[in-house]
Amino acid sequence: MFKGYFCLLLHAHLPYVRHPEHDDFLEEDWFYEAMTETYIPLLEVFDGLVHDGVDFRITMSLTPTLISMMNDPLLQERYLRHLNKLIDLAQREVERTRWLPEFHPLAQMYFYRFHKAREFFEHQWQCNLVSAFRKFQDLGVLEIITCSATHGFLPLMEISREAVRAQVRTGCDHYEKHFGRRPRGIWLPECGFTPGIDEVLHEAGIRYFFTEAHGILHASPRPKYGVFAPILTPSSGVAAFGRDLESSKQVWSAEEGYPGDYDYREFYRDIGFDLEYDYIRPFLHSDGNRVNTGIKYYRITGSTSHKLPYDPHRAMEKAAEHAGNFMFNREKQVEFLYDYIGRMPLIVSPYDAELFGHWWHEGPEWINILIRKMVHDQKTVRLITPSEYLTENPTLQVSMPSMSSWGYKGYDEVWLEGSNDWIYRHLHKASERMTEIADRFGNGNSNGLFRRALNQAGRELLLAQSSDWAFIMKTGTMVEYAVKRTKEHLLRFDRLYSDLSNNRVDENYLSTLEYIDNIFPDINYEVYRTSHSP
Repeated sequence: MFKGYFCLLLHAHLPYVRHPEHDDFLEEDWFYEAMTETYIPLLEVFDGLVHDGVDFRITMSLTPTLISMMNDPLLQERYLRHLNKLIDLAQREVERTRWLPEFHPLAQMYFYRFHKAREFFEHQWQCNLVSAFRKFQDLGVLEIITCSATHGFLPLMEISREAVRAQVRTGCDHYEKHFGRRPRGIWLPECGFTPGIDEVLHEAGIRYFFTEAHGILHASPRPKYGVFAPILTPSSGVAAFGRDLESSKQVWSAEEGYPGDYDYREFYRDIGFDLEYDYIRPFLHSDGNRVNTGIKYYRITGSTSHKLPYDPHRAMEKAAEHAGNFMFNREKQVEFLYDYIGRMPLIVSPYDAELFGHWWHEGPEWINILIRKMVHDQKTVRLITPSEYLTENPTLQVSMPSMSSWGYKGYDEVWLEGSNDWIYRHLHKASERMTEIADRFGNGNSNGLFRRALNQAGRELLLAQSSDWAFIMKTGTMVEYAVKRTKEHLLRFDRLYSDLSNNRVDENYLSTLEYIDNIFPDINYEVYRTSHSP
């Protein structure tokens, strides 16, 4: 008899990085690496499960920026070019390691995997992975939820209700365009929530969202079942699901989590840095700087610089062991909670999707084994999606979650501190000005050219608001790029605002921006109007 539910949620997101003005751009590698190492492997797992008749359930958020990159013809073409370079490098590695028995099978493994990824991407799905994800949603085994338009951190945008609404509504409209229906749920960027956001979600037709554990535990009134049942916000009736800390720690923790096991592949040893420069140079970017290629020959081994060769078979055995351990722990957790709270508990375990495959090479296989074990090897925990849970459990406690995020210390500090606080006065002013010009040119008061400029101003503001830029400034990696992106979008917005305020638009300049920052082709600037109705 089932005694509880388990909801596995993968948050799939990347900032919008697309640079048609350059033939070769380093930061676009974030997208190519995620495609090869995370999204294609996950889709292959789903394919295998469906083929074998496994009736599974999993939830994923696909952010509008990620979907836009997956659908962009330029990035699709460049990703194929990237894959072809990887295949050429792997083939060269097969030859180089011919007399190195500890590495030769690994080189063959990469050569096969890159070929398989290209076949999957180019021929099986005609370069469109969004269609692949939609297939599994239509089959009823995957629930896809949306996110705000550019992953803007909403609690720090609350000074402008219109800005929050534009992020949410644009994300929902974008989802409907690609999946043929309105989204039921949303992943709030960085799990960031503050009271009032739920009303915006309700206006957009959202039924549920997710918060960090303390967002539920500090809710008012205090929820009877803690994070093990969702709650309904008082005024809007949107359901809030809380993250389970115990299950999350088993995967996330650097000290105690599975990905740190010594038999798993070492992420930080890559032939892009290990091999002689002249050998690897043809496969680097035009600037000649060493980068990760994705070909890695060592396992974690331990806290030592002397790494042992990677053994895929040993690693897969460990993934199976860890999947079994995770399932056993969820069974025991559910059995205890079922007796303690007197009802079937819900365990919600959200993770960044890129953990699986990119950072933790064996992660997709761990998911594959875990799902198969949970479906076939036990009858205590049932896989479920949030929508299914709400259908089966329509009566929930009414309570307002507290302000929270899943960032360091649980609140706003990651996105608002000394390294990045300078951006907010500019973002707030731009939001104010966007509403000003949206109100001025609303009700059909904009001609074709002015409407294009207003829509482009909305795009530039949304792109400037991405939480990724503040996060990067805080973490200290690629800071120059994050600062540059923030300033560029704000400056482009300011130029458009100035032109519109003076009743003039430079069409050549506008066309350039529409070419470079082409996200959300169907955006409607009127979403920023103060009188905008849901």
